[in-house]
Amino acid sequence: MTNNFIPALREQLSSPKNIVVIPHKNPDGDALGSCLGWKHFLDQMGHNCTVISPNEYPKFLDWIPDQETIIKFNQEEEACQKLLFDADLIFTFDFNSLGRIKPMDEVINKCKGIKVMIDHHEQPDDYADLMYSDPSLGSTCEMVYNVMEALDVSKINKTIATCIYTGIVTDSGSFRFQSTTPITHSIVSNLLDLGIDHAQIHQNIYDTYSFGRLQLLGKALSNLVKVEPLQAVYITLSQEDLNSCDFKKGDTDGFVNYGLSLEGIELAIIMIENTQENIVKMSFRSKGTFNVNEFARKHFNGGGHNNAAGGASHESLAITKEKVHQTILEYKDQLS
Repeated sequence: MTNNFIPALREQLSSPKNIVVIPHKNPDGDALGSCLGWKHFLDQMGHNCTVISPNEYPKFLDWIPDQETIIKFNQEEEACQKLLFDADLIFTFDFNSLGRIKPMDEVINKCKGIKVMIDHHEQPDDYADLMYSDPSLGSTCEMVYNVMEALDVSKINKTIATCIYTGIVTDSGSFRFQSTTPITHSIVSNLLDLGIDHAQIHQNIYDTYSFGRLQLLGKALSNLVKVEPLQAVYITLSQEDLNSCDFKKGDTDGFVNYGLSLEGIELAIIMIENTQENIVKMSFRSKGTFNVNEFARKHFNGGGHNNAAGGASHESLAITKEKVHQTILEYKDQLS
């Protein structure tokens, strides 16, 4: 982080404030973990802090400490707007473009509160008054831990540690992604010293799947296509596939990684149809030097990290699938 970020933030937090913390739309473990961990930290400092999520989050995250206090903008818009307009500070965690929280972005743009961004994605937009951006780090939770440690490490307790560990373990792929560093493991060691039940956290996240989710995984794997002769695969899931398996938010999390588990595969993509939003949501994963952030930005209205990114298509699933196939073939020099 820049040399002046912590002093400037410490000054902003030097007296009690009304504070709102916001994750991105469809928040994952890193987004919720960082927001709730930060809320607990600010509560101990005497601030009045509220987490506002743009919408719902997956059921497998509904155990994180104090998640029941989160207010959802799409369900209580009027109350959320009042909190935002009254806020002295607005923190945005795990995203770096206000487009990731639509339609909340229109409200944020009108708010007078100081805006603080903490995020680890590439190419941040310039909307924040204070910004801690570091794409080299594997999770926003790791970044939030760094900030807490710099401000007052004594306030990091077991509850905060549980939130932070949740984000680190999910965004690191249980510590298997390249962004996992010795510093990551050092932070986790400190969290373990605070008494977190890492086995229970892992079970809460990964061992509470529904029968429908496993059926949907079977459909996803049966739809797996290898782009011959390249080291790339893609998966499609239609709205009909989702409906037939009683789809719930979060059920497809991690499906794209199954493509990368194949020997030699360097690029995996999943396309998921959403007829309600008239969109095909996409996730991209890669190994090595293939940059899915650039790939998603150039072709599919997305972006993210070098080896993990998201995107979207407003074409039909069939047209999107064909475009993905043909686009991958354009990268034969990198994926052979």
